[in-house]
Amino acid sequence: MGISTDMAQQVTIAEGVLIVKKEAGWTSHDVVAKVRGLLGGVKVGHAGTLDPAATGVLPVLVGRATRVAEYLVDWDKEYRAVLRLGETTDTQDATGTVLAQRDPSVVSDQALHDVVARFRGPQQQLPPMYSAVKVGGQPLYKAARAGKTVERQERAIVIHKLDILAIDGRDVTVSVVCSKGTYIRTLCVDIGQALGVGGHLLALERRRVGPLSIDQALTVDQIAEQVAIGTLRDHLITLDQVLDQLPTLVVTDEQAQRVLHGGAVSPMGIGQLPSSSEPVSVRLKDEGGRLLAIGTHDARTAGAIKVHKVLIESESLN
Repeated sequence: MGISTDMAQQVTIAEGVLIVKKEAGWTSHDVVAKVRGLLGGVKVGHAGTLDPAATGVLPVLVGRATRVAEYLVDWDKEYRAVLRLGETTDTQDATGTVLAQRDPSVVSDQALHDVVARFRGPQQQLPPMYSAVKVGGQPLYKAARAGKTVERQERAIVIHKLDILAIDGRDVTVSVVCSKGTYIRTLCVDIGQALGVGGHLLALERRRVGPLSIDQALTVDQIAEQVAIGTLRDHLITLDQVLDQLPTLVVTDEQAQRVLHGGAVSPMGIGQLPSSSEPVSVRLKDEGGRLLAIGTHDARTAGAIKVHKVLIESESLN
């Protein structure tokens, strides 16, 4: 669907985060490219890749929102997944070749619940070969496609919540809330192995990324419709809203000028910063409430707040 030059200019003025409901068959890059085309070439990115076969929430960053991607990828995520017991595949999901089959009927419902309970909480997980994790600068999936297996390190993850929603023969539907870096494919494989029958991820839907819910999400076609009628702005989440989990410090007019040129500022502003044993990110706003930048404050040194990312142009204050 094409849009007029005037409409493209109206859309590019807007910026923020779009909650996209990715459909099966699309790569995350496909979605970004399509949205970029709809918005007339404005800068577009995403936070948190979804596999082509997976569906659900994909945060798409528009305009200056691309500058804050690193703060979104740390959010926890919620998934609804279907684990198929009794079949192991080379990709850990339904897109791969079946390597082994076992009869899953030997697994009782009680045994399933007992094993699933063991996977809640902090743990170590080995990234799958078919993943974008880099070892020696090379994505693992490239080695996997070449038939190679690369030695890789386990990573610390947290499964905050793991509940069985339904059991339908060999297919088990689960709800998962997990930390960043968690592979649901690998979780399914590990559960299958612990049950002694193997398993793989049959289907996956991401329901939530941080505060961004699938209930708010638009498909690519719906985004195109909103662009066509000029109402896409109503669906963009502002940078300030997206970053509202960060504490706020209001700076004076003089400090604001320093912030917009990347200079450090004294923490003696309007607002209260949390005490922390680690450096914390803070939103820096002017007295009019405009979000200027993201800074880093280290309470241990009681030093100045260092500007990490400037989010508006200095001319915007004039």
